[in-house]
Amino acid sequence: MADEPQKTPYALRMVIDGKERKITYEELALSNNLAQEALVRLLVKKKIIDANELLEEINAVKTERYRVEPDKGFSA
Repeated sequence: MADEPQKTPYALRMVIDGKERKITYEELALSNNLAQEALVRLLVKKKIIDANELLEEINAVKTERYRVEPDKGFSA
């Protein structure tokens, strides 16, 4: 059993120019993170959004979405 190769779970499969590329969840998360950071930087640089307002909104969303029951705890 220890000699069996572990199957990597893939998030998606892309076919580009007839070549298959399997994307892992880790690669997808990193790609999304990089794209989001680049987008936020551009929006702040172009003064479309204010960085402090963005942080406030992130905290508001976190409070709304990540409610934790007192006995279960949560550490970020």
